[in-house]
Amino acid sequence: MDRSEEENVNLDLKKIRPIVKNALREDIGRGDITTGLLVPETKKMKAKIVVREPGIVAGIGVAEEVFKAVESLTIGKGRKGRGIEFKKIVEDGDQVKRGETLAEVRGGAQVVLTGERTALNFLQHLSGIATLTRKYTEAVKSTSPRGKAKIYDTRKTLPGLRYLEKYAVSCGGGYNHRMGLYDMVLIKDNHWWIAGARTREKVPGGWNLEEIREKIPKGMKVEVEVDSLRQLKRVLDMDVDIIMLDNMKLPILKKAVRMVKMARDRKGTKSPAIEVSGKINLKSIKQIAHLGVDRISVGEITHSARALDISLDIVA
Repeated sequence: MDRSEEENVNLDLKKIRPIVKNALREDIGRGDITTGLLVPETKKMKAKIVVREPGIVAGIGVAEEVFKAVESLTIGKGRKGRGIEFKKIVEDGDQVKRGETLAEVRGGAQVVLTGERTALNFLQHLSGIATLTRKYTEAVKSTSPRGKAKIYDTRKTLPGLRYLEKYAVSCGGGYNHRMGLYDMVLIKDNHWWIAGARTREKVPGGWNLEEIREKIPKGMKVEVEVDSLRQLKRVLDMDVDIIMLDNMKLPILKKAVRMVKMARDRKGTKSPAIEVSGKINLKSIKQIAHLGVDRISVGEITHSARALDISLDIVA
């Protein structure tokens, strides 16, 4: 599978439906006991989904799929008042203010109440990721004119939710790193160790990038992670697409960036691209972006994003 570094996840309903159904099965189980006891089958209702704080929206389409999926599960089969109308007021990627209505839901009250928590869980979590991602992209832009660095996500995602979390990153203006272990060659520190470079300061004799290129699909990228200047020197003349400078302190990082740029100038190419990773935060990212690097991968945007405060309010 060929993937360019600019290719981001788009919301594919065929891919999200199994995720949504698994989440609903987890929550509903044998049925929503409370709603079944207290809410008549024929009861209709109208509700609005409201955001309680500023942020970037992601997951509106997922929330809609939740309510539709409730109807197809046991809780909705053979019951009256099932029809659901979902009206989007905003789109994914939109910036919203506190108190704005994101969507309206109308239909069977049992369906709406049963799907409420799952829909909000997706919407809050994904919007939180998009919101934090936007903070990082804006921080990088403020380093202009050298603010060309793009914010990338990582594989530090919740099991089973990577596809949706990477989609949320794109809604926030970020870019998707490799989707998994299968779509990019990324030689990391433990690969150095296992391959025989126990000091991680030399390239293992078993590495032959020409052979690696022959065994992978055309266009698939090869990236190598380094964490020292000595290690970097060993990689500079290798045929790699990206060099990841990992967990380097700023003075060392500055030298490393200069070394890569000098190597590119000698070869007369823009390759390898320079990626920085490791302990990135909103305080440090401006200094890093100002160095003129190409990519900054930030684990925090998926593994530590705070959920956006969103609720469902009944209006009729």
